[in-house]
Amino acid sequence: MYLESEFIALSALQHYVYCPRQCALIHIEQVWAENSYTAEGREMHERVDDGETSYKPGIRITRSVPLRSVVLGASGIADVVEWHKRNDHEEPFPVEYKRGRQKKHDADKVQLCAQAICLEEMLGKTIPAGALFYGQTRHRFDVVFDTILRQKTIAVAEAVHELFRIGITPPPEPGPKCNQCSLQELCLPEIVVRSRSARNYVHTLFHELSEEEVL
Repeated sequence: MYLESEFIALSALQHYVYCPRQCALIHIEQVWAENSYTAEGREMHERVDDGETSYKPGIRITRSVPLRSVVLGASGIADVVEWHKRNDHEEPFPVEYKRGRQKKHDADKVQLCAQAICLEEMLGKTIPAGALFYGQTRHRFDVVFDTILRQKTIAVAEAVHELFRIGITPPPEPGPKCNQCSLQELCLPEIVVRSRSARNYVHTLFHELSEEEVL
């Protein structure tokens, strides 16, 4: 259980799975930059998150739904929560909107699962599934909140809280993901890695020379 003052943003879980350094830069160092990817994503969310309620046959659709969980120690906003009519009850079904396409990693799934955990805690209901909608492909993918995904989501939340507690931005791990990151020019992953390698080389060389002097 976490205190209100310890709450983190739900989006931090998605950022952490994508890249722990990105998570720290955004949520601890408060660094942000926008590129074409984030601009498209922001515009999509602005269109979706209008706060209006709409209806489809058997479904009530709410937008910009506030979320919180003392178990995860996190809070945020759900893009959309659909309420599916089942007999005489409405069953919540969270839907998260993303600008790109379906990912190989679980960052988006973890964020969506965290939203479900928040809703379960707030409503006292079990939510078995939700969906991710990707703007680039215009496809919607159902996500089952199974035990493995739930455990991973809780573990990620704990890791983000530990990152906040330590307060140290992790070193970069350069890879293909860096090319789509809006913070690439601020993070400078390749330069930081080369700089760290050079420092390690000088440090090793210094100790080797010192050992030779002793001998």
